[in-house]
Amino acid sequence: MKLDTFAFFRRLLLIAPLGVSLGGCMTSSPIWEAHFGEALHHSMQAQIIDPDAAMRVSSQPGVDGKAAAAAMDQYDKSFEQPPVSTSPYTIGVSSGK
Repeated sequence: MKLDTFAFFRRLLLIAPLGVSLGGCMTSSPIWEAHFGEALHHSMQAQIIDPDAAMRVSSQPGVDGKAAAAAMDQYDKSFEQPPVSTSPYTIGVSSGK
């Protein structure tokens, strides 16, 4: 091998890591971040059949407030009865009722 070839490869081995390290400093994220979330937005919009449906149809009357409150009170009262206490020694044994 000639001395010039050896010097060329030596310089190349010194310059190559410099080029690789400078390439690592380059940022490409602004290009990627400019379109971040577009796929999600398009997917969400594709799932909406009629975006103006709420503007055209009036809402149906539902249960009035007093009836709804009474229903919720009755529902809450259904959980107030304490459970029947049983002896821990009668697990799996019928109570005879």
